[in-house]
Amino acid sequence: MVEDFVREFAKLIVSHPESIVVERNRLGENFDEIVIIAHKEDAGKLIGREGRTINALKTLIGGCKAKDGISYRVNVRTVDEAS
Repeated sequence: MVEDFVREFAKLIVSHPESIVVERNRLGENFDEIVIIAHKEDAGKLIGREGRTINALKTLIGGCKAKDGISYRVNVRTVDEAS
């Protein structure tokens, strides 16, 4: 559920939506990492000016903790077009 939201959100704001991949990694019993893998040109759009976009996304995802009891960390990783 969270991964689907992050994937669709990211696709709306990037220039290369076909490059978006979202992975969810279990780091602990109640702690997961969400990794957004995007084209290197889109990293700035996902992070936003002074980190505002990614921080807003983290705030939204943080609200999911109340429902499922899992804390989330969100990271952005980039890949080249050739990868």
